[in-house]
Amino acid sequence: MSLVETNWLEKNLCNVKVIDCSWHMPQTKRNGFEEYKDQHIPQAIFFDLDNNSKKNINLPHMLVDINNWEKIVSKMGIKNSDEIVIYDNSDVISSCRCWFNFIYFGHDPKLIHVLNGGLQKWIREKKEVTKKILDLKITKYKSLEKKELVKNKDSINKNIETQEFKVIDARSKERFDGKIQEPRKGLRSGNIKDSFCVPFNECLNKDKTFKSKKDLEIIFGTCLKNIKEENIVFSCGSGVTACVLALAYSLINDKYHPCIYDGSWAEYGMI
Repeated sequence: MSLVETNWLEKNLCNVKVIDCSWHMPQTKRNGFEEYKDQHIPQAIFFDLDNNSKKNINLPHMLVDINNWEKIVSKMGIKNSDEIVIYDNSDVISSCRCWFNFIYFGHDPKLIHVLNGGLQKWIREKKEVTKKILDLKITKYKSLEKKELVKNKDSINKNIETQEFKVIDARSKERFDGKIQEPRKGLRSGNIKDSFCVPFNECLNKDKTFKSKKDLEIIFGTCLKNIKEENIVFSCGSGVTACVLALAYSLINDKYHPCIYDGSWAEYGMI
């Protein structure tokens, strides 16, 4: 149950921890935290994707170390036993990156959900929003890092020869094919050799809800002969929309453990 619906969350608000992980591409000139302060789902805690990523590195959104992750989640007042629902107000469905982070650091995947349709669907349905920010009580969250769920550049390069796993890129087809320039400076155009392209937006309806299982099977079937394959690694521009594909694929393959190339094209495409 990677996804939950708005009606389910409304009924279970008192039984779950809610996280707002809204993050926007720099060119949109939008600020997720400012928008959160203006309105958010009751009891939601803000997760700052930029601040809660690895510092002192020239790559965006890289995972922090386990000690920092435990501090981040403890300050959010979250316990290991908590059921969590993550949402966003973003065109790139940034909630999926937070979902992946929790799974990578060992939170029970059955207790981590993304709100289908996010804040916009919640608002369209005229459900309650608030400006009230919770007073958080620090917990002692403990993590168990699952390093097998992340690939680095060396493993990606080695795989070009060994073909142990398939790499699927979430960027647009134009970026993947190198027909347009990368939005991030200092990157060449193109893709990882022998990788496939499934633009993350293809997995979403116009209202930013995920498409049906049948539609997702067709979409992933364009590059996978067997949609039950488990050796799949997702990549993108900076590690955010790769997680959208990872969640989408988990909807049609419940045995799949989400795996991403954390550096993604921000690292691989460096000139």
